[in-house]
Amino acid sequence: MIPSSAPSNVGPPPRRFALRIALLFCAPLIVNGFAMPYFPVWLSTLSMTDFEIGVVLAIPMFIRVITAPLAGVLADRIGERVIVLIWSAVLSLATAFILFYAHSFWPVLVIYALQSAVYSPYVPIVEAIALSGVRRWGFDYAHMRVWGSVAFIGATMLGGWMIGRFGGPMVLPAMAMGFGLMILMALAAPRVGRPRRPSPITALTEPPPKSLRQPDLQLLLVGVTLVNSSHAMLFAFSAIYWQHIGYSGTQIGVLWSAGVAAEVLMFFFAKAIIRRFSVWTMIFSGCGLAVVRWLIFPMDLGFSGYFVLQCFHAFTYAIMHTGMQHKLVERVAEEQEASAQGLYFFYTGFFTAIFTFLSGYFYAWFGVNGFYSMSAVAFAGCCFAFAGWYLQPQRLVSGGKTREAS
Repeated sequence: MIPSSAPSNVGPPPRRFALRIALLFCAPLIVNGFAMPYFPVWLSTLSMTDFEIGVVLAIPMFIRVITAPLAGVLADRIGERVIVLIWSAVLSLATAFILFYAHSFWPVLVIYALQSAVYSPYVPIVEAIALSGVRRWGFDYAHMRVWGSVAFIGATMLGGWMIGRFGGPMVLPAMAMGFGLMILMALAAPRVGRPRRPSPITALTEPPPKSLRQPDLQLLLVGVTLVNSSHAMLFAFSAIYWQHIGYSGTQIGVLWSAGVAAEVLMFFFAKAIIRRFSVWTMIFSGCGLAVVRWLIFPMDLGFSGYFVLQCFHAFTYAIMHTGMQHKLVERVAEEQEASAQGLYFFYTGFFTAIFTFLSGYFYAWFGVNGFYSMSAVAFAGCCFAFAGWYLQPQRLVSGGKTREAS
């Protein structure tokens, strides 16, 4: 989906383009490294119920699915996407300061929803700028993007230590620091001008092309994104649960970092895996292990057991996501790439929002046993993905390899 060589009719790239993009990825993922594991912990310090925590985490996800595409359209049309990045970072920092004065459910819900709305376009627009560099000048996307994952791991580890030392109140200052870094990195971002093709989030504002409306591909997209959304309870309540059973902040940070590190390693070896295994093997292995992962999670595993289970993330997300991307490459023309990615973004965000909302109920009613519901979600995703495989167009066998008929 990304050209392997740069076109010859463009000028030289901005100075130190790869370094500046790497830093652009680092800043928001530092925010995510503090917010994803520990923002629910801060909410619990406000004496919110599990249901209220689920609502606070879910409602912004619904808003993000709407605001990110609209901001993407604005960024594509104004001629310089960095302007939207700067405003996104400034407004995110402003809402972070306002959160310091919110201490109950409704104010936190409203302010956090506003923060999600203004923060949502930052990473997708960075992605779009990075892909412009890949297409125009042949930069290596993975080498730029991986530093964001490294920053996420570092922030998660640091946040775990800070939670252990200072408790939940450390979360907002840490997030504010990350938003401040986002402003600095946006000011230093490379200017590459108007995009030559729409970004994935921009493409969400237009009807999907006919190739994306084929039943088998729709079923597969629904299946994979349902499995993705089965991680909702992990994101919302794992740190709260691990803290409840006595794990230190550092241990919680290690557990969260293990999942991201396993994901990065899987992406690193993805090319070798693709050469040995079929795309369907990659997708179904991720679907099946997601069912197993959430069945095992409520058991008394101990720290080492949870560490191993977190490493399943390499399969329940990374390898399945890679397989899905390659299936889209097979089925969708390059000029429809943005629409395919936009639809993938929409389904993932929409389903994750729904099950984050429901996880508040499930965790309040059943505690850690609520993770069984996520196993059911993953199993439903497996069924949809299998239906997509079963209904795919007639396959032709050529040279010992299976390919789809054109």
